[in-house]
Parts: sequence; C-alpha cells; structure tokens
Amino acid sequence: MTATAPDPARLRVVFDRVERLVEDRWEIPVRVSDVPNPFTGDLDGQSILVDHDLDVEDAVFILIHLFGHTVQWNVSERAREIGFASPRQVWSEDALREVAEYEREACRYSLQLLHDADIRDLDPWVSDFAACDVAYLMHFYRTGEKLPFRSFWQAGAPVLEPLAIPMFLPARWISRFDGTVV
Repeated sequence: MTATAPDPARLRVVFDRVERLVEDRWEIPVRVSDVPNPFTGDLDGQSILVDHDLDVEDAVFILIHLFGHTVQWNVSERAREIGFASPRQVWSEDALREVAEYEREACRYSLQLLHDADIRDLDPWVSDFAACDVAYLMHFYRTGEKLPFRSFWQAGAPVLEPLAIPMFLPARWISRFDGTVV
C-alpha cells in the first residue's frame, strides 16, 4: 500500500463499478485471470486482462490504466506505434518524452473513466500512480534495469486533468504477450 492509497474496501467498490462501466458502455470485456509474469495485466485494444494475484490497489490502477491505453490504441495510430515499440530498443530523449506523454495521456483517460463512474476523489492517487509508472518506465528504458515499481513512488505528484474519452469502437490490435511493452 502507498501512503495515499484509498481504503481497500473502497477500492473493491471502485473496481466493480468501473469494470461494469467499461463492459456496459464500451463492450470491452474485463477478465481477472492469471497473467504470466512479468505482466500484471494485458490489453489488445478490444479486451482487458487483470492478473488475479494483484492486491486491489494495483488491480484498480491496472484496470483504469489499460482502459486508457485501449482508448489510445483505438483512436491513434501513433499511440499504437508507441505502445508496440520494443522496450529494448535504444531510446532517444525525444522518444522518451513521447512515451512519458503517452503514459500520462492514458492516465488522463483513466481519470475521465473514474469521473464517468461518478468517482471523483481518487485524482491525486491516480496522479501519484501515473508519476510512479512514468518514472519506472523512464529508468527501465534508459538503463534496462528493472527495479521494484514502488521504489519510484513519491506522493504528491501534480494532479493530472481528466481527458474526455472520444467515441471509438474497440478493435483487436495486439497484446502485451507479443512482447511490445514492459
């Protein structure tokens, strides 16, 4: 748990509400199942998988974050290109800035998803998670070293602004198991 984490019972309610919204409004199935290491979730543009071994805090973030990437993949060819890039490639600083923006944008869609589910009290928590995610990825892409995710956590990140979710039809593009993301 993080210092800013909401109560686990509250997060279980959030997960259930958001899962139902994603499945009902966008017809994107959310499955909780075994997701092979090192992944904690998976997406293909048409469905979302959340690993069954996650604590509820991580499960909520994975669900909403993968929804954000699902939106991106279905509305932007460039977002798919970023998402499909090999994490083992040599990354320029310009490319890293673009990846960081891609990750923040996914979290901004995540915030809008929560607001659409009438959940408006988690913006600072999502923003802290997003900052941790970006810091983790930037370190990994620069060094190839995988440190513990939570070692990049710093509470009090600037709060992200929600980003309106555009209309889209989910389409299957690719999954993480094809080796495209960390």
